Amino acid sequence: MAKRKGLFESLGDVLDDVGESIKDLFQDEPDEPAGGAPEPVHRRVSLIIHNPRVPGAGNERLNKVLRWNDPRRLVENYIADLAEISHGYANYQVVEEVEVDKFPRKADGFVYKADDFVKAWQERRGFHDPDAVDYYALLDEFEMVEKVNAGTIDEVWLFAFPYAGYYESIMVGPGAFWCNAPPLKNTDHANRRFVIMGYNYQRGVGEMLENFGHRAESIMKHVYRNQRGDDNLWERFIRHEHKNPGQAEVGWMHYAPNSVRDYDWGNPRMVQSRWETWRNFPNLDGQAKTCNCHDWGDGDIRLHHKWWFELLPHRTGANDGISYNWWKYIVDPNTV
Repeated sequence: MAKRKGLFESLGDVLDDVGESIKDLFQDEPDEPAGGAPEPVHRRVSLIIHNPRVPGAGNERLNKVLRWNDPRRLVENYIADLAEISHGYANYQVVEEVEVDKFPRKADGFVYKADDFVKAWQERRGFHDPDAVDYYALLDEFEMVEKVNAGTIDEVWLFAFPYAGYYESIMVGPGAFWCNAPPLKNTDHANRRFVIMGYNYQRGVGEMLENFGHRAESIMKHVYRNQRGDDNLWERFIRHEHKNPGQAEVGWMHYAPNSVRDYDWGNPRMVQSRWETWRNFPNLDGQAKTCNCHDWGDGDIRLHHKWWFELLPHRTGANDGISYNWWKYIVDPNTV
């Protein structure tokens, strides 16, 4: 009997230790009432633009040969949008820019030749399969981990063309988790997590915001992974009429409150939604109101995404160890 008592005492000690460890995890985020706007943060970006010259077109850059967008102009407008929709919280700065006169290497070692790629694009066939890029080659070539470890950059933005093989976002480093792509394995030599974004200068700022939105969705799902029912405010935020009849709130990147299919941001049908209550977070007691696409840009991708981001909670304070400032997690995955 004495041995059994000793066993229970030991088990009790273990449980106490576990409890203390769990509390330690949240010591930097104690529960506190909601306050005002959080202090702005500044994030340093390494911008890598794969924009090779095309010999068959007078050595002109690929984006000009195919009459695609200027990536620098896209980045300028995107950074301005992020600062605006985060209510001044997320301030990105490009501290390094590299324009690369070649195509990135695929995971199987294949590298496009510029004239062959232009022909494939014009004919809409002949693209290399598999498409995936070699992220480890990119890590090494541009010394991404070394720069993160040295504190000179916080994340990387890759810019290229269709079929470059990039994920829209991927997380690197110790404890990396799903970020609209599987975490990049064998990168624990980084001293913190960071995100590599993938953008396409054939598209616009709206599509860049969508990439960032899927990053936000992945990270916030991870933040609330242990919350259930009404305590999971993220699952509540993304409700829409098609999946949650009579319970629509804000929706997610592909679904506005009244959408019936992916990318259906211009649907004029009227539904009841509680999206406006998120302006008063953490007070979500408001009533549902009738709405349709006129409330979020009449189908414009950039306007819808800006509307969505502006509704994300962005206040000081915390509850159950989760910050009232969701932007904190989205911008810096090390805070999750």
